[in-house]
Amino acid sequence: MVRLITQLSPKEEEMFRNMIRRLNTIVKSAHEMDVRVMVDAEQTYFQPAISRITQEFMRKYNKEKAIVFNTYQCYLREAFNEVSTDLEQAKRQNFYFGAKLVRGAYLDQERARAAALGYPDPTNPNYEATTEMYHKTLTECLRRIKEMKMKGEDMRKIGIMVASHNEDTVRFAIQKMKEIGVEPEDKVICFGQLLAMCDYITFPLGQSGYSAYKYIPYGPVNEVLPYLSRRAHENKGILQKIKKEKRLLAREILRRFVTGKFWYSPKGTYVPV
Repeated sequence: MVRLITQLSPKEEEMFRNMIRRLNTIVKSAHEMDVRVMVDAEQTYFQPAISRITQEFMRKYNKEKAIVFNTYQCYLREAFNEVSTDLEQAKRQNFYFGAKLVRGAYLDQERARAAALGYPDPTNPNYEATTEMYHKTLTECLRRIKEMKMKGEDMRKIGIMVASHNEDTVRFAIQKMKEIGVEPEDKVICFGQLLAMCDYITFPLGQSGYSAYKYIPYGPVNEVLPYLSRRAHENKGILQKIKKEKRLLAREILRRFVTGKFWYSPKGTYVPV
């Protein structure tokens, strides 16, 4: 980490070392308890340092399975190249690679900063291009998983969380899994959505045997509420999905009332992992 800290003042270096020590305590505990740690992504002017540190923790702790995951924002033009580069590094240095794929959260900030400082916009031009980048990046990860499977290598060398509220992206991931013969129990692909958002996607995934997780913000109310407010602003499109979810719930309640199965519990093959 020498190149990262040589430009810091003594006070900044002390803060940096304290941060690394705290992160190491968290990741070491996660490793001992067999719990995964997913490092979130930030703006492009912070992200290189975050990714560099995360890669170091991957190299140190991802020796037997993917414990540490880095987050890649697919609304960025360089998302595919960054994932490909990090996959190659993991392969060369022989550690397990973990990635959480998201669309991204700082679109307005990135574009405004690029315009103000006069450098090229680092984001994709529109939502469709972001979706294409997401699918392209996910496909590359799955291609490498398929390649390892054909060679008889451990497919778990690559672990991916598809963190998306987009139904088409979830369907795309499932279809690609079927094409390369990756089963839910292989534990190389998992899915994640925010708590109380898109439950109509999360629950069927879990009942079908896929690893599906709900992201739960946790902390003091005065700290969590601003975060939730920001996420609600960023995810305006999800409000439409909430309306759809309400329609689906109403339809299901009516179906249960008509069929006399009001307390019916769906039976799935979900196995917690």
